[in-house]
Amino acid sequence: MQRRLVAAVGLALVAGLGQAADKPAADTASATSTQAHVGGVDPLAAEIDASDALRFANLMKDATLPTAEILQRDYLDRAGLGVKIFTPDRIVDARHLARAITARPEHYRYAIQHCLPQLPALRSDLRAIYLAYAGLLPERPLPDIKIVFGAGNSGGTASPEAQVIGLEVVCLPGTSPAVFRTKMRGFFAHETAHTWQGDRTAQEQADPLLSEALREGIADYLTSLVTGEVPELSRDAWARQRESWLWQEFQRDRAALRADSEGLRNPMANPHFRRWIGNYNAAPAGWPFEAGYWVGMRIAEAYVARAGDKHAAIRDLLELRDIEAILKASGYGS
Repeated sequence: MQRRLVAAVGLALVAGLGQAADKPAADTASATSTQAHVGGVDPLAAEIDASDALRFANLMKDATLPTAEILQRDYLDRAGLGVKIFTPDRIVDARHLARAITARPEHYRYAIQHCLPQLPALRSDLRAIYLAYAGLLPERPLPDIKIVFGAGNSGGTASPEAQVIGLEVVCLPGTSPAVFRTKMRGFFAHETAHTWQGDRTAQEQADPLLSEALREGIADYLTSLVTGEVPELSRDAWARQRESWLWQEFQRDRAALRADSEGLRNPMANPHFRRWIGNYNAAPAGWPFEAGYWVGMRIAEAYVARAGDKHAAIRDLLELRDIEAILKASGYGS
């Protein structure tokens, strides 16, 4: 049954996305690149490159799970751009990936069976989002989209070259087609914004909570513009009911973190930071995950709302040269 399913998924993706499962990753990437504008992907020809994901699915076709050796030989050594981007901080290495698969094989099998076959139908969503971005920010190059299977620790990441989506995280067991579509639309838009953000400045490093809240919140704000949907509606509903209190809590944690030299060196290990950022499936009791994204989104909304030139304001947000000036000009919380 599993072998027939993987074969069927491969045929569907080949037909829907125009990418053969048995081609080397470099060949499938070049097929996408032929549709690109100078400086980026043509929104009318944007494709979802699932070649890495298909190679992984082929390794899961039998009842036995792939060993680290098999994963190294048939997945990592043959990596396309998506897996190459995902490996350093997420997949890590073949042994780490093998342990993740062994710990939650049902997550990988569910994503292969239920969500991998849905990708061709999402191409129109991707193109609509990219057309919206092309109208909003015509000078910004649109990235390639790569679908991979990772180590269960990241739904997506971005580099200047591409945005990469980890299917086993985006499509957890029980995810319905409607929910999967909403999630993927959000990732298409959110991770694209991250491909345009530069390296962190010294000012950002000295104020990591505001910096990360803005970086993620700006991506969520742009997502709401090009999809017409507010990211994470349940988080939005929770936060709007207590916005004033939430801002006070954010400011307290921000000040505490800035006064902690050890916390500044490693924000992800600091409770003042993790209360807001980097807490997917580990949020404080009664809180939604990643509440800092919502705070940053609200600052971004306020900044653009007060700006005379809203297009210039959006470009200011992406460049993020001065986070204190952005916050002050937004008037948020004052």
